[in-house]
Amino acid sequence: MNQNFFQRKIGSHFSAFIFAFGVSLAIMMPLQGQAQDAPKVKIATNMGDIMVELYPDKAPKTVANFLQYVKDKHYNGTIFHRVISNFMIQGGGYDGQYKERPTRAPVQHEGRQAMVAGLKNQTGFLAMARTNDPQSATAQFFINTADNAFLDPTPIPEGDPVKRFEYRGQVYENVPRENLLNALQLFGYTVFGKVTTGMDVVDKIKASPTGMGGPFRTDVPKTPVVILSITLVQ
Repeated sequence: MNQNFFQRKIGSHFSAFIFAFGVSLAIMMPLQGQAQDAPKVKIATNMGDIMVELYPDKAPKTVANFLQYVKDKHYNGTIFHRVISNFMIQGGGYDGQYKERPTRAPVQHEGRQAMVAGLKNQTGFLAMARTNDPQSATAQFFINTADNAFLDPTPIPEGDPVKRFEYRGQVYENVPRENLLNALQLFGYTVFGKVTTGMDVVDKIKASPTGMGGPFRTDVPKTPVVILSITLVQ
């Protein structure tokens, strides 16, 4: 890969996040220590219930966006339309006839700040689905069924220019910081919640036989997995 790869101006300017050396004790607290204050939702499906706790202290706009869709009953009657056993299960965007539900404007990407606060794309954690545009997440979400570190945002070292940056085995030197902050491939996916009970249901869903369905050529459960409702329970 060319040394000048990240020297180019990349796309539109997205929200910048500066990776700090110091991390406060509040950020370093284990997730379990804050679980009592975390809002909880129940994802009721035709294969069983999944309980999830959300982290508004770590991804505030993402959690607020998700809870507004819950309040609006957007998810009721949608399906898990994409199931890949050793990767993730994705849903919340299409009904049983594969008609896409209307959404509000996208939510701001908060992946970097959430990761610094301790949230990663690990088994059982929820993240926002999106297109290749980091700022395109609306309602669809996925539950990681494996540890997917490659979906995590890439930390940007201190400095401007960044004296040394390693990415996928390549080393880049003296890269303008803004170019790295705006590089689409470095944003990752925003994690905002975690399954607390019901991983057995997630495991049943991920084991569903899949194939073609609606506009999708692969990975659609042959027997629909329906989200009957998502409700706030705390």
